[in-house]
Amino acid sequence: MDLTSAPAIEKKWQWRRLEVVESMSNFVAAHLHYLKPVAESWQPQDLLPAMDVEEWVDEVSRLRQAAAGLPDDLLVVLVGDMVTEEALPSYQAFLTRLAGVADRSGVSESPWAQWSRGWTAEENRHGDLLHQYLYLSGRVDMGAVQRTVQHLLRNGFDAGDGGDPYRAFIYTSFQERATRISHRNVARLAQRTGDERLSRICAMIAGDEARHEKAYTAFVKRIFELDSNGAMLALRDMMKDGIAMPGQYMEDGAQGDLFDAFANVAQRLGVYTARDYAEIMRHLIGQWQIGSTMGLASAAAQAQDYLCDLPRRYQRLADRLDERAAQIPKTRFSWIYGREA
Repeated sequence: MDLTSAPAIEKKWQWRRLEVVESMSNFVAAHLHYLKPVAESWQPQDLLPAMDVEEWVDEVSRLRQAAAGLPDDLLVVLVGDMVTEEALPSYQAFLTRLAGVADRSGVSESPWAQWSRGWTAEENRHGDLLHQYLYLSGRVDMGAVQRTVQHLLRNGFDAGDGGDPYRAFIYTSFQERATRISHRNVARLAQRTGDERLSRICAMIAGDEARHEKAYTAFVKRIFELDSNGAMLALRDMMKDGIAMPGQYMEDGAQGDLFDAFANVAQRLGVYTARDYAEIMRHLIGQWQIGSTMGLASAAAQAQDYLCDLPRRYQRLADRLDERAAQIPKTRFSWIYGREA
């Protein structure tokens, strides 16, 4: 085979990335503390009315009274966040198919397998908790919400990583920070309406996302230390293509552009915005010390220049989107019985 041909070059970098990820087992093992033991973890029932006591009706009534003050746009964002969390099976499949990370037996004791299963176990509580809260609140059409979850799972999920573990962990670093921001902001807005329970629920979920973000960010930082050229090119590729949101294929069976409509509400409400996207990019570039990485090959050095300028460019774009957000027409959502948000 011609070692300078495109297929040969691609095979070479694939093997290099596999080698790097497989060499990180001890490093990953040292970061499993970012997953809490089950006995020390919160569970959805800790934050919901107890249904096995005589006063359960009163407890549910108090939850519904507090939820009655939530405005429709906040409900839409909360449902969109919940639907995204409920598509967890797609995200676990995404992790376990990655080269060097795959848990082929399903019960492997490798550090990567322990991480992916432990991460999934913690994330699973998020969708369960939000789903049960929304059901008890009586504020949304749960049939429409559940159909949306089923559609999203059927439609699938594409992180845009192409099976490359470098790009995949760049994606998870970005997304964990993005979901932390979204849940934290919903907690803040719920607090303003007087729904203390929902505020605490979203804050607890945001706390999980913060721990997961720290782990994934550390994994990528280690990859930069082991293969700065490959990592720089992977980050450039992800940023050029843009970070696809995990709920991008969301639909309810009637509205084809449902994710865009949900994202518009989140932008207008300030829950997750283009400005947040730019800030996450700036944060990660700083965490991974992109600007100070030395000794790069030519292509990686060009990627470095591109990446260092990217937050400024996205900030300018975010400023323009802020101005346009208020002008975007409202949309009717089946989740809130066809009302506009």
